[in-house]
Amino acid sequence: MNPYAFGVDIGGTSVKLGLFQTDGTLLEKWEIPTRTENGGEQVLPDIARSITGKLTEKNISAAQVEGIGIGVPGPVGADYTVYKCINLGWGVFNIKQQMNSLLPEIPNVAAGNDANVAALGELWMGGAKGHNSAVMFTLGTGVGGGVVMDQKIVAGTNGGAGEVGHMTINPAETVRCNCGKCGCLEQYASANGIVRMAKEMLKNCDKPSKLREIEHFTSKDICDLARDGEEMAMDIVDRCGHYLGLAMSYVSCTIDPDTFVIGGGMSRAGDIVTKPIQKYYKRYAFHVSTGANIAVATLGNDAGIYGCVKMIL
Repeated sequence: MNPYAFGVDIGGTSVKLGLFQTDGTLLEKWEIPTRTENGGEQVLPDIARSITGKLTEKNISAAQVEGIGIGVPGPVGADYTVYKCINLGWGVFNIKQQMNSLLPEIPNVAAGNDANVAALGELWMGGAKGHNSAVMFTLGTGVGGGVVMDQKIVAGTNGGAGEVGHMTINPAETVRCNCGKCGCLEQYASANGIVRMAKEMLKNCDKPSKLREIEHFTSKDICDLARDGEEMAMDIVDRCGHYLGLAMSYVSCTIDPDTFVIGGGMSRAGDIVTKPIQKYYKRYAFHVSTGANIAVATLGNDAGIYGCVKMIL
C-alpha cells in the first residue's frame, strides 16, 4: 500500500481536504471555497488543483498516493454516480470518471454520501472505533444519518440508505417536514426540531421555565437548562430522546448494528442527550439488540475526511 491518501469532504460553502498517512494519521488539513456558480462546474477542477498543489508543496509524487476519497452532499450510487446535489448545482454524473480525467495519475477514487462517509470515519478512528458496524445520527439543523456494516458503507439502491431523519415516528403529526412528509424524526430531534417541539410544549402547559424569558432560545439553551435540572427543559429533552430511541429501535430490528453514534451540534450536550436515548432504546429495541453501544462522535467536522480515506483503503 502506498503511504499517502487524500480525504475530500465537499460542503455547500467550503471543501475540506486532508492529507493522510494510510495508517489513519492526519498530516494536514485545509479548506478551499466551494464555487457553485454555473452548476458547480469548477468544484472538482478546484479540488484537483488543490491536491496537485499540495503534492508539489510536500514533495510527494502521485505514485505515493493510494487514492482520493470524496464525500458528497447528496446520494451516491455504488458505481460512484452522483444523483444530484442541489446545494452544489450538480446533476447526475459519475464522479470517479470526472476525477480520473482531471487527475489520471491517481486512478483510485471512491465517493460516498457525506453522512455515510462521516459514519465510516467515526467507526474507523472516532467514537465507534473498535466496532464492526455503526449507524450515525447527526443532530444538526436537520437529522442526517449514515450506515456502515462490516466496515463498509451501505448506500442503498438509490443512495438513500441512512436517511434516518425522515423516518415517520409520529403519524399523528400535521405539520409538514421540509421533505414534504409529516411526522419525520427531523421534526423532533434536530436542533430546529427540538426548538419547535419546545415551543409547542411551552404553549400547551403551565410549567415554569426560563425558556419563556428567552425570546429566541436554541437547542443549546434547552440542553443547558436540562443539565441544570429544570423540569420543563428535562421534559423536552426526554421527549427528544424518546423519539430518537424509538427510531434507533426500528433501525436495530432491520440491521442490528453493534453501535450507534450521535454526532452534530447537539451531541456536544453529551449524556444529557444520550441518557434519554439509551433509556428509550432499551425499552423499544428487540431483546437481542438492547446491548448496542450508544456513543458520542469524537471527530467533529473531520469525520468526513477520515471516512473518505477509509473508503479507498
